Amino acid sequence: MGSQERSAVEEFAARGYDVPVNDTRLHVLDEGEGPPVLLLHGNPTWSYLWRDAIEPLVRAGHRVLVPDQRGFGHSMPMGSPHDDLLEVRVADLAGLVQALGLDEVTLVLHDWGGPIGLAFAAAHPESVRALVVMSTWAWPEPSPFHTSIVPWRMLHAPVVGPHLLGRHNSLADRGVYLSVVDRAGFRERAGRAYAEAMPDPASRLPTVLFPRLIPLDPESPTFGFFSWLQGQLPSLQMPALVIWGREDEVFPPSYADRFVQALGNARGPVLVTGRHFLQEDSGGEIGELVARFLAEVEEGQA
Repeated sequence: MGSQERSAVEEFAARGYDVPVNDTRLHVLDEGEGPPVLLLHGNPTWSYLWRDAIEPLVRAGHRVLVPDQRGFGHSMPMGSPHDDLLEVRVADLAGLVQALGLDEVTLVLHDWGGPIGLAFAAAHPESVRALVVMSTWAWPEPSPFHTSIVPWRMLHAPVVGPHLLGRHNSLADRGVYLSVVDRAGFRERAGRAYAEAMPDPASRLPTVLFPRLIPLDPESPTFGFFSWLQGQLPSLQMPALVIWGREDEVFPPSYADRFVQALGNARGPVLVTGRHFLQEDSGGEIGELVARFLAEVEEGQA
């Protein structure tokens, strides 16, 4: 990443502030005024992923909050593998909502932000005004991508996974690059913003551990969590919008249809240009779609 891109990334990070939550510190970008909208990333990204979606929401009259999850971006590094338990991350989200005094928040969820945010919504439905889900999942069956030997099951291996993800940072560097449509534009726009946010093996611990939380079989430690979450989806009666990357190979668009059917009050899916990291191809459009959806919610049309 050249000096111009580097300064842009640093300038973006400097717009946020730190919030003590539970036993950690979360970095949060907080812009605009109005009903709160919280954008939650997954692995291996950070709040920078949402940069193009923020302005349309602020312009539409919303307070936009974009935290870096524990161990990502400019939040406090993880202290131990225990920090990566899904229950810990759900508690982080609950603590952040409480610390910021948020009420009737809209959750916009991507990748691991999906099961984490949906679990929070199931536990605290009174705190959630609306949901937007994109390129994620919430049931114990893994996607075909995650059951393939190459690349995903290989990343579960005790030696190969830490070598590729920890030592070589392959997911934050090559993995994100391969999961956008306009790859040349991505290199120009984002450079190595995700890889450089994890400069050494210790900082890459979340990218090593997160793949192992995908339940590949009933013996997986998170199988029970995802089974519970799947059963909660119909009870989530708040308005929901499903947005999906048309070219997503990690969670194909059929997963979007499944969310529309599973959630209690969902509309969509709306397909946009994008593979798994669809914000890199259609970030501004996503922001406009969410703003339009929330305007309809306020008018009682959703």
